Amino acid sequence: MEEFDWKNNITNKEEKIRLGKEIAKKVKDGDIIGFGSGSTSYMAILEIAKKIKEQNIKIKAVPTSKIIEDLCEELKIETCKIGEVELDWYFDGADEIDKNKWLIKGMGAALYREKLNMKSSNKNYILVDNSKFVERLGKNHPVPVECDIDKIENVKEALINLGARSVEIKKSKLKDDIFITDNGKAMLHAWFDKIEEDYEKKINEIDGVLDNGLFIGYDFEVLN
Repeated sequence: MEEFDWKNNITNKEEKIRLGKEIAKKVKDGDIIGFGSGSTSYMAILEIAKKIKEQNIKIKAVPTSKIIEDLCEELKIETCKIGEVELDWYFDGADEIDKNKWLIKGMGAALYREKLNMKSSNKNYILVDNSKFVERLGKNHPVPVECDIDKIENVKEALINLGARSVEIKKSKLKDDIFITDNGKAMLHAWFDKIEEDYEKKINEIDGVLDNGLFIGYDFEVLN
């Protein structure tokens, strides 16, 4: 996955620093923590690293992307792979959240591993600033869909048949080519005017789809 400019291009930075400080308060010596991806998680990890250094404690992190894994290495936070250990808890940001606590996540293309961490964790926290709350899920963001590169056209057609008004292929910022995820897949962005409760399941049933960025019916605590 290509580098995102989190260090120099973070919106609502002060809010994300505040949320990072809140989640850092929950860190205890010996914790095994799932680390989400994205700018909110980035700021939270910086705050956690400060606490580790100041209090001389040790934790293990399970990153959801290569970028976060590299950040942990830079900050000297020990990492484990997903599935190697049992998570005490997991934190992440979100792209959108509605009144039902349905989420759109994965605009940074790490949705598959983020979902694996959330499903396997004993406790989940979603960190969101006020800009992430929406009246209708899908208002400001498409639903990211990770799929096989050779199945792109079939998946696009199936998403349109499900009700998407448009489907775009995510392009690399570094070159005008298909963006490749950490899993070696393509990423589609599907815009829906209405998202039904069963869409997460239906999208995942499409041939060639690895997973999608709808998180519907998951158990987590919102930190705002």
